[in-house]
Amino acid sequence: MAKQRDLLTFEVEGHTISALTAGPARPTNKPLIAALHGGTYTARYFDVAGASAGSFLDVATAHGHRVVAFDRPGYGGSTPLDPDANTFSRHVELLGGALAQAAARFGADSVLLVGHSIGGMLALMIAAADPGLPLIGVSATGMGAVIPSGGAAEALGALPPDLTVDLPYEERDKVMFGPAHTFGAEGLRQARDSYAPVPVRELIQAPAWPREHLPAVAPRVRVPVHNALAEFDALWSSGQENVDRFAALFTAAPFVDASVARGTGHCIDHHTLGIALHLRQLAFAEECARWAAARRKTGNGE
Repeated sequence: MAKQRDLLTFEVEGHTISALTAGPARPTNKPLIAALHGGTYTARYFDVAGASAGSFLDVATAHGHRVVAFDRPGYGGSTPLDPDANTFSRHVELLGGALAQAAARFGADSVLLVGHSIGGMLALMIAAADPGLPLIGVSATGMGAVIPSGGAAEALGALPPDLTVDLPYEERDKVMFGPAHTFGAEGLRQARDSYAPVPVRELIQAPAWPREHLPAVAPRVRVPVHNALAEFDALWSSGQENVDRFAALFTAAPFVDASVARGTGHCIDHHTLGIALHLRQLAFAEECARWAAARRKTGNGE
C-alpha cells in the first residue's frame, strides 16, 4: 500500500516543525487533514498499515484527502524543547503555527484535526484556542476522560522528569496493543518502525490532562468532535460510561460522535480493525464539511 510521501518543514518562532504528507494525484475539494501523533511515536504513526486496507494515510488519500502528519516538537525532524519549556501549551503554540502554514501552502479552505493520545489532547487544545484556521472538526482518539489510578500511564509518568527515554519494544507493545488476536505481525513490525524516544515531561503531563485541562478545554471547542477509545486500552478507562462522560463535556460543540473502538488496543490505527476507525473518521469529515457549508450558507460562519 506504500504510496508517494513527501517531507515538509515549517519554521515557527525559530523552531523547525517537520511533517509527512500524502495526497491524491489531483486536487479535490475534500478537507485537509492535519494529524498529530501521540507519545513515543513520530508522524509515521499514521503510516502504519494494521491490515491490508493500508495506513490512515493510504485510506484518507484514497478517499481524496490531503493529509499532513506533523512531528511534534522533539520528534522526527522537529526541534526539541528544553525540559522546562516542554509543555502542552507550548506544543499548541508551535503546532498551531505550523498548521496555519500548511493550510496556506495547500490552499485549504477547510481543515479537520486528527490526534491520537497526547496528539488528541493537543488537537482539542488547538481547537479550543480558536487559532484562526478554517477548522471544521476534531477527531481525538486514544484519549478520554478517565485514566485509572495506579495504571500504566502513571507508571510511565513516574520516570525522572528531565530524561528522554527509548522504551524497549516489548514494554511498548504491552501498552500500545490489545490481545494477540486483535493485530497482525506486519502491523506490529511497521509500528515498531514508527517508535521514537519520548521526553518524560510528556508522560508526566498526560495523566494529569483529564483533570487539569479537559474541564476547561472541552466547553471552548465550537466545532464537531469525534472520539474513539480502544476496547482494550491499557492507559484509559474505556467503558461506555466514561465515553459518555467525555462526550458530555463538549457543551458548545454542534455535535459529538464518541464510541468504543471494538477489537483494538490503545493504538487503534495499528490493529486489524483500525480500518473501521479510519472509515468512521472520514465519514465524520464528510459530516463536518456539510455542517461547515450549511453554517456559511446561513451566515453563521466566522
